[in-house]
Amino acid sequence: MGICKFNYRSQACGLWLDVIVTIPTSQFSYYDMNKELRGNDRVTPGSPVPKMYRPGMKFQTIYMIHGGGDDDTLPYRYMSIERYADANNVMLVTPNIPNSFGVNTNYGVDYQTFLSEELPIVIQSLFPSAPGRENNFIAGFAMGGNVALGTALMHPELYAAAVDVSGGIGLTVNTEQFAKELSGSFSGRFPLVGATFGSGEDLPGSKHDMRKFALENIEKGVELPKFYLVCGSEEGNIGKRVENDAITLKEMGYDVDFTCYEGYNHFYPLWDMYFEKMMNEILPLKREAIFPD
Repeated sequence: MGICKFNYRSQACGLWLDVIVTIPTSQFSYYDMNKELRGNDRVTPGSPVPKMYRPGMKFQTIYMIHGGGDDDTLPYRYMSIERYADANNVMLVTPNIPNSFGVNTNYGVDYQTFLSEELPIVIQSLFPSAPGRENNFIAGFAMGGNVALGTALMHPELYAAAVDVSGGIGLTVNTEQFAKELSGSFSGRFPLVGATFGSGEDLPGSKHDMRKFALENIEKGVELPKFYLVCGSEEGNIGKRVENDAITLKEMGYDVDFTCYEGYNHFYPLWDMYFEKMMNEILPLKREAIFPD
């Protein structure tokens, strides 16, 4: 797997931001290995012979969003997602959006515009990321799960599927519950939440009201992503929040798969286990490069 630490100035945010990009490499060769092997080749007996790199080849892409208090490196340091992506020939893109909940914040930094409008264009222009809704997915854990859920609801045209794992704080389609949280002691304990979203009384109908976007999608009859919502049985209120989002979206008419894994709490063992399963079995991945005609 090739891995790049990419830093550039986001116009949307007005900040220099880090983005980690991984690109599958282990199943490709710069020459035809059907004809010969060379001294540095590592070929496991019985495994497929690597295909040749070809100019213009592309890969399906998963935008992997990190959790609150984390940065773009944590998913790769605490999980094995790079290995899972390489085995399935899919790119990963992890932008650093610290404690932003991936929204256009009330304090003036437009992380949602960055995620949904700017980043896909930059990635598909500079890296071998395949364009097209059917080739792009968004997933995240904890805060990143909320980001995946909200971004897919606000921009359903971008992704074939969205995966929210343990996303129990922040964006939700249960607006009334979130408004209570913002108006209560929760926002006081976490001042950045209030600074990001504003007061609870201002939430309904605002740019942070995911129920509004979810209903508009149904009313307009737009093509919707498949949603996967996941929690652990030991996540308490966070797990209940995720389950309630799944129930509400299903009632609206969304295609939602909800799973609660017994014995897991709000930490990396759950997330690592699920993301391996997600890439190996769940997402509709081609699991091979997309070559030019």
